[in-house]
Amino acid sequence: MAYARKLIRLWCRTLRTDQWTKNGVVMLAWFFSVADSSQRDIVRGWESFLLAFAMAGAFSLISSAFYLLNDVSDYESDRLHPVKRHRPVAAGLVDRIVAIRVALVLFATGFAYPALVVIISPSRTLAFATVLAYTVMQCLYTGFLKRVPYVDAVTLSAGFVLRAVAGAAIITAYISPWLLVCTFTLSLFLALCKRKHELETAAQSRPVLKKYHLKTTIAGIWIAGALSVGEYFTYTVRSKMGRAFPYLWVTGIFVALGILRYIWLSRSNQDTGRPEKILLSDKLLWAILIGYAVTSVLAVWVEVR
Repeated sequence: MAYARKLIRLWCRTLRTDQWTKNGVVMLAWFFSVADSSQRDIVRGWESFLLAFAMAGAFSLISSAFYLLNDVSDYESDRLHPVKRHRPVAAGLVDRIVAIRVALVLFATGFAYPALVVIISPSRTLAFATVLAYTVMQCLYTGFLKRVPYVDAVTLSAGFVLRAVAGAAIITAYISPWLLVCTFTLSLFLALCKRKHELETAAQSRPVLKKYHLKTTIAGIWIAGALSVGEYFTYTVRSKMGRAFPYLWVTGIFVALGILRYIWLSRSNQDTGRPEKILLSDKLLWAILIGYAVTSVLAVWVEVR
């Protein structure tokens, strides 16, 4: 039993299950459709939630497959990184051939769900196409894009947009273009914060980091953060949701506070190389997230009561 628990913990680390939270982006369309009167028929009952949740699961499996392939590809450089050298593949705890075999199984399993949905419901073909586009993009990233400065961060950010589109397509819901643009710039903001942290703590761990410039990266962080806030406020005012709920703009205050808090953490040399760790450990960020959730509920409740 102790051996089984140890093995499970090892593979959870190898598959980076703690990063599956990133695939929550898939649920964006479902979440915002709940309060949209024009789409309430789409999200009525449990079917749409389960479809979106399963799509998030499919992305989690596919993401883990590419994590494994990247770990195998970056084996030598990861061994030079102060944190990544402890990853099971880099540390030699998981054989690289085994990692590749598991990646192929995860990829096939994750891809099977959107393929099955399309066979049953051809109207959801866009969901399958989006997962296919995400897979192709990740192959290009693993192959060479991760070695191109700034393009690597843009590619990772585009992956989150594709997640959001897939989440909308699987339940045939509408998602605001402003929300998609905001998803991209916010993801780019986080990716650049991660690169800044790596430049300051482990510049030799990735060949691409030698082509990054710290001042340019910091400027990019501020620009991406400002664009994220501006686009979110625009979404709360100009989108269908914003027009239906006039007080939704108040939630943008917490988005701005969250961006500023994250920038402060980045400047304070906190581990912004791992956004999921920061989100789970920083109490002020938790307070901001709670404030966002409360104001979102109130903004909707004022109009529907």
